[in-house]
Amino acid sequence: MAEDDLHVRGPLVLPAGELHWRFSRASGPGGQGVNTTDSRVELSFDVARSPSVPESLRERALARLGGRLVDGVLTITASEFRSQLRNRDAARERLAETLRGATAPDPPKRRPTRPTKGSTRRRLDAKTRRGQIKRLRGRPDD
Repeated sequence: MAEDDLHVRGPLVLPAGELHWRFSRASGPGGQGVNTTDSRVELSFDVARSPSVPESLRERALARLGGRLVDGVLTITASEFRSQLRNRDAARERLAETLRGATAPDPPKRRPTRPTKGSTRRRLDAKTRRGQIKRLRGRPDD
């Protein structure tokens, strides 16, 4: 694993050569600095065609990130810092965190259980009491 490679989880390490960077001028306040420096960072990673993503993790990531992908490419934007270097680090960390969440295993299925007899009895007693309260709100009989 090279120094610039991005470690996501376990066997999933993204080589630096598969990460595509774009830099542009950030918007918002910042005076003269914002007009002259390309501090906004866009980091793109091709999830659908990357040879470094195992097939099982790729299917899971494509299913979970469906709305965020454009032609199988995930793009992360960072422009919250004034420095391009800090925005690069933020984009790398955000990409890793997004892919960690998208490739995480499914939680175990819930084993359905039946309510206990006591809880069923308490629920029915509460319904009966509530019905009696509502019945008392009506007009009195002659």
